Amino acid sequence: MQAVMTAEEMMEYLEEVFPQVNNDFAIDHMDGTKTVMRLLTAERHLRPGGTVSGPSMFALADVCAYVATMACIGKQALAVTTNCSLDFMRKPEAGKDLVAVATLLKLGKSLSVTDILIYSEGMEAPVARASMTYSLPRASGA
Repeated sequence: MQAVMTAEEMMEYLEEVFPQVNNDFAIDHMDGTKTVMRLLTAERHLRPGGTVSGPSMFALADVCAYVATMACIGKQALAVTTNCSLDFMRKPEAGKDLVAVATLLKLGKSLSVTDILIYSEGMEAPVARASMTYSLPRASGA
């Protein structure tokens, strides 16, 4: 699959439809098959104990899967998460961005399935792994 939007267009779209997370994420790479995004980790993303919170890691996985899907189908604000499995494997380093590497496994008429590995910047082993399924809006007239 090939991306139908550029990373810049995608960031503008995210700012438009999800202003509540504006400035939290950046797209490092997006080609229609592989998407690399980062959570620009700030104090608000940390939990007691000096690590990135689980909800922040979920948000990164979810937004990354959304971007991977939108990269192929274009702007579809009504695509929604229908399933998520998230494994927390290691403690991320506080003060480091989290980097998500997403692979779009399936893009069908009604569902997309994405696998995401999340890394703490500078660490070789992933800190979390997620599988996200999105329900896609029906085409007009369907």
